[in-house]
Amino acid sequence: MAMNQSDIVQMIKEALPDAEVQIEDLRGDGDHYAAYVRSAEFKGKTRVQQHQMVYKALQGRMGNELHALALQTSVLEPA
Repeated sequence: MAMNQSDIVQMIKEALPDAEVQIEDLRGDGDHYAAYVRSAEFKGKTRVQQHQMVYKALQGRMGNELHALALQTSVLEPA
């Protein structure tokens, strides 16, 4: 079962409300996505910790409904 892009964005934004999220369907199959996530909540966190925060936001769907996610994260600096 595939996930749609809007569900992924919604889940990430629920966990990281300030996040800027861009999702790209890499194969057009709803199973292989690239996600670009920027959040001020990543400040002071390692890349691994940032990725863990995003995976936690997806509530166990990685490996199930969401087969593959190429993830890039960065700190969102205040304007």
